[in-house]
Formats: sequence, structure tokens, C-alpha cells
Amino acid sequence: MNLSKAFSGQQALITGGMGFIGSNLACRLIQLGAEVTLVDSLEPDSGANAFNIIDIEKQVRFIQADIRDEQKIKQAIQGTKFLFNLAGQSSHLGSMRNPIKDLEINGVGQLMLLELCRQYNPDIRIVYAGTRQIYGRTKYLPVDESHPILPVDYNGVSKNTAAMYHLTFNSIYGMWTSTLRMTNVYGPRMRIKDDNLTFIGWWFRQLLDGNEIKIFGNGKQIRDLNHIDDVVEALLLSVTQPQAQGKIYNLGGEPVSLIDLALLMIEINGSGNYQFIPFPENRKRIDIGDYFGDYSQIKNELGWQPQIQLREGITSTLDFYRKHKDQYI
Repeated sequence: MNLSKAFSGQQALITGGMGFIGSNLACRLIQLGAEVTLVDSLEPDSGANAFNIIDIEKQVRFIQADIRDEQKIKQAIQGTKFLFNLAGQSSHLGSMRNPIKDLEINGVGQLMLLELCRQYNPDIRIVYAGTRQIYGRTKYLPVDESHPILPVDYNGVSKNTAAMYHLTFNSIYGMWTSTLRMTNVYGPRMRIKDDNLTFIGWWFRQLLDGNEIKIFGNGKQIRDLNHIDDVVEALLLSVTQPQAQGKIYNLGGEPVSLIDLALLMIEINGSGNYQFIPFPENRKRIDIGDYFGDYSQIKNELGWQPQIQLREGITSTLDFYRKHKDQYI
């Protein structure tokens, strides 16, 4: 599909736009000729970082707002053709510490946003950034979209609630909504200052600081990962391909054990070590065990599949943080 033709001169809104995924998406949309507006609350515990958009800050409009800010969101969505809805609370541990805040943002906030779209811009095309966390502990592998929804933490519950609101607005009102159930996304501009949002970001930090990568359990747990550039392409396809309307798609990549992932990162870095440690009790309670996704549906319907292999993605990510680590710690 000719993405430049689809986005050139069109207004695109990214909620959570100063974060990891949002900022990379914004850079791509600018390349495609879109007029980009970023909305972000700049919550300290999120991945929002002003440095993320330093290369495009003069080419985008920025609105500091929570998605529950009715007046600012109403203003932002009017005249917008594409809404990339990446806002939300995504920390699993954070959701367990403050479940009410988690639900207010991912439940009430998302419903308010969708209601404003319905009232003031019902033709807007929306893609929502969901998560594979909603599946919980897997019943079978690879996990397809028909797998039971059995989240193991409050964040999984609230993120599934948000996804269901999007699906319902499509089925009741015919609005263009789609959802991507994302797996572990990594790459430049991700938060690496702690392990609140992502384990692999913290692993990059440990390597760069010369510390040991700490692996919970025995390291045999299976995960899959997607490089940010592949995720951005999936987002773009989900608001331009008619087949995506009203759909939920899994993303996914090649399965890899955590120990093999750590060894690959150490090899590419040229130094480093790892250590097995027992699961902390607060993490053990919400760990999902093995996971990798079946992305055949989005491959068959939208033509998406991962293009960036782990070795390539890890290499470019390490290069980015060697240059810019001070902006992310």
C-alpha cells in the first residue's frame, strides 16, 4: 500500500505521543507528509520524554493533556482523520499498587475519549494499542486471537476493557476502530531508567552501565519481541486498510528464551554477564509464564509481518543508547 498517498496532508493525532511508541510513530508520519498533533499528560511514571521528539519538535503540534481532559481532547480530535490511541497506564506493577488510577485512565479515560470522537468526529479512524497481557497464563502456544482472556493483573483487566470499548463503538455506531495486541516492543526511545514498563529496556540499561542482567527464575521462559519500526508499520496499516475496521490483531515475533535473549544482547554488546535470581513475590504473582503470539491473521489480512530480526534490532538499539543514554536515565 502507498502509505505516503494515504497520509500526505492528512491530520493525525497521537495520544501518548511523547512516549516510546508514539514518538517513533510521529517521526514516521512526518516522513509520510502528515500533519501531526501529539497529546500527552507527561506523567512522570510513563515513557514520555521531550528528547523523544527533538528531531521533529518544530514539525508537530503538542498539547499537554490527560485523555480525560474533555475540552482539550474535544479540540484535538476535531478535523482529525487518524487517531493513534497510545495513551494509557501500562505498568503491571503500577496497576497493582494503584488499581483505581489504572482503571480511571484505561477504562473511564478511554470511554470518555471514544464518546468525544463519536459526538464530534464520528468518521475518525482509530487504532488502539492493546496488549498480549490480557491473555494471562497461556493455555496453548502460539496464542491466537481466540485464546481465552484471563488476565493475571489489574492492568490486563483495564487494557482489555479499553479494547472492548473500541470494539463496541465499532459494532454499535460503525466507527472505524481496531486494536493491536502488542507483545514486547523494543527499540530507540524506550524507557530504560527502570524496569517499571519493560524488562528489556532495563536489560539494555544494565549492559550499558556494565552491570549484570538479572533474570528471574531459570531463564527458560519464552517470549517474543517486536522492533518499534515493525510496530509502527502495523499501526499505519490498521487505520488505512479497510479490512482492519472492527478487528483485533495479535502482533508477534520469533519465540526466544530469556536466557538466549540475554546471551544475544551480551554478544552484540561485546561484554556483559547475567545472573539468575528468584522471582520477587510481587512479580511472581502476575507472571504469565511462556508466551509467543500467532500473528497469522494480521499477516493474511493486512500483509504485516516482522521485518527486523532480533540481532539487527538489538544492534541499532544499543547504538542509539550509546549516543543518547544520558537523556534516558
